[in-house]
Amino acid sequence: MVTIFVGMMAYVVYFMQFRAGTVIANSRNARQNSFAEVVERGDIITSDGIVIATSSTDSEGNTSRSYPYGSMFAHLVGYDSYGKSGLELQANFYLLRSHINIFERVYRELKEEKNRGDNIITTVNYSLQEAAYNALGGCKGAVIVMEPDTGKILAMVSKPDFDPNDIDNVWAYLHSDEGKDSTILLNRATQGLYAPGSTFKVVTLLEYIKENPYDYDLYEYDCSGSEIYAGVNIHCYDSTAHGHESLADSLAYSCNSSFANIGMGLDFGEFNKTTRALLFNSELPYEGEYNQSDFVIDENSESYAMPQTAIGQGDTRITPLHNLMIVSAIANGGTLMKPYLIDSIENDDGARIKKYSGKSYGNLMTAEEAQILSDYMKGVCDYGTAARYFNGASYDVAGKTGTAEYDNEGNCNSWFIGFSNPDNPDICISVVVEDSNTNGLSASAVAKSVFDTYYNMQ
Repeated sequence: MVTIFVGMMAYVVYFMQFRAGTVIANSRNARQNSFAEVVERGDIITSDGIVIATSSTDSEGNTSRSYPYGSMFAHLVGYDSYGKSGLELQANFYLLRSHINIFERVYRELKEEKNRGDNIITTVNYSLQEAAYNALGGCKGAVIVMEPDTGKILAMVSKPDFDPNDIDNVWAYLHSDEGKDSTILLNRATQGLYAPGSTFKVVTLLEYIKENPYDYDLYEYDCSGSEIYAGVNIHCYDSTAHGHESLADSLAYSCNSSFANIGMGLDFGEFNKTTRALLFNSELPYEGEYNQSDFVIDENSESYAMPQTAIGQGDTRITPLHNLMIVSAIANGGTLMKPYLIDSIENDDGARIKKYSGKSYGNLMTAEEAQILSDYMKGVCDYGTAARYFNGASYDVAGKTGTAEYDNEGNCNSWFIGFSNPDNPDICISVVVEDSNTNGLSASAVAKSVFDTYYNMQ
């Protein structure tokens, strides 16, 4: 009993010294909200100084939350009523702490006024957020932008969106017969699961390189526009016959027939290992809300499952956030930096309380593999499926387009993943536009608008 007692006391001391802060700061800890009785919630601010969430308290001590830019930052910032989401949830603990001057704190407490909470300085750039928001227009989809060498998220947009200033009416709508099936609160950038379409060919290509390290570049294929593999009819976009192709051409022109052919020659079990190394069916190194991506092929899979899987169809599902992580690792020499949204915490006077910096998750692939993929992805934007968007730009881009069918009626989502200035990457991007065949908006066009804005800022 003495040993147990001593052990318990030792753990209490350890917990208070090393664990208490982490437990209190956990976004799932509902007791954080009790701090709101004495602290006015701090501001959320972009990296370039724009306030995107703020609080005010009336003479009776009632605090209200407002969002100056409405729906533009809706899913990124979230909301502070009916539960919480986005940064309002992730940074709840820090927004409800106050590090103002001790004399001012005592003065306010004596007057029974709330102290001002600490402010969250995000990694988000207002101009890039605005560019992504405007480029997506009225279409459903998502855009997420990141620095590959730091992990700083520079923009995150999801549509359809909502106005967090009007959360009472939004909530009422969602609980009505009309709005019960609405997904306006879903952050498609981190939680939307889509067939990756041809963006997945980068993963298939990586596995092919792994299995053929000495002669992958000798690959050749004659495309007639369609082919049958394991009883599955695979056709290229608009049944285009690409003719004689190298491996580089197969990716640049996004040849479905060629990549189905590549997929049929892969080791299914090894392919599964590669996707797990790329974080499919795994937790992601991201502190916000997200969904895991799915990949179902393994050593026991039937051969007929591979042709569609190799070209990014079948049962594979991925989020724009996860697709961004894969392409950012390629841009960063194989190393994934953990994506993050909070740059620093400051008190109400602007004094820094805490600073965050980029952290490496680890290698998703070797530096050599990343360089090979980067070189092949340049062809997509130089002469392949994205060339008409990036030819003539003042910057170079390595990327991959994708057109993902989601039904049997030809309806598609448009994808683009890529990074600018491939020799020394600046930013990477992941874009998905839903129903692109009906709204006419290409994910490549959205990415182009964001890249243009970034380089116009320099």
